[in-house]
Amino acid sequence: MANNKSSLISEKRTKALLTLVLTIVSIIYVLPVVAVVVNSFKRNTFVKTETFALPSEQSYAGFDNFIKGMTFGNYPFSSSVLYSVIITVLSTSLILIFCSMAAWYIARVNSKFCKIVYFLCVFSMVVPFQMVMFTLSKTADSLKLNTPWTIPIVYLGFGAGLAIFMFVGFVKSIPLEIEEAAAIDGCGPIRTFFSVVLPMLKPTLISVGILEIMWVWNDYLLPVLVLDVNEYRTIPIHIQYLKGSYGTVDLGATMALILLSIIPVIVFYLAAQKHIIKGVAAGAVKG
Repeated sequence: MANNKSSLISEKRTKALLTLVLTIVSIIYVLPVVAVVVNSFKRNTFVKTETFALPSEQSYAGFDNFIKGMTFGNYPFSSSVLYSVIITVLSTSLILIFCSMAAWYIARVNSKFCKIVYFLCVFSMVVPFQMVMFTLSKTADSLKLNTPWTIPIVYLGFGAGLAIFMFVGFVKSIPLEIEEAAAIDGCGPIRTFFSVVLPMLKPTLISVGILEIMWVWNDYLLPVLVLDVNEYRTIPIHIQYLKGSYGTVDLGATMALILLSIIPVIVFYLAAQKHIIKGVAAGAVKG
């Protein structure tokens, strides 16, 4: 009995210690977001001098930072929002459709070619973007992939690694007999995929979609290298150009636009967060 009591006490202490450590880690991760929210309502001078202080009567700027950020310069913020939405929606749609089809083929066709393609896709996840960014920029210009309507093709190439890895793992967990039954009923490969396989991929589709949306929406480096920033600006690029004379930056307006840019992603993530764990776990069954 004494041993049981001591083990229970030790277990409770361990759980309490883990809870404390994870709480501290969570606070550390949340602090930058809190700082953005707080400073988005401060005047520019106080953002620099009282970064972590709450807005006071003297430092409170109201919604002036949001208005200033959206009306700064001669490039409309609404155009940046539109281009970010177009690029994000098109890129995510291409990745989900083409990568799920490719993953289904790789998982079902047991050939050396498919294995090589699969391992190349997995290998692409560990290649740093900085290694290929200059060559990619030149290639994108040569192939006319430097517009918001064509840059999703570039995102498809970079997002295929993770997407195919997760889709292949989930497809392998789907019983082959279901597809054989569809073939007996007269379904061809395309109809089998869209009518049978794709609906079963829903958990992984949602999780991959969330991850890709968060990546593409917040991406700065690829658009600034590929797009003509004088004509096409996404929200991260628009924020980068909030500079006045002699390179001065209005930090209050910058924080306000950063807050506006992260709100849609946070809301979307919170609404669909349960599907991320479910999709990742499902895709790792037989990865």
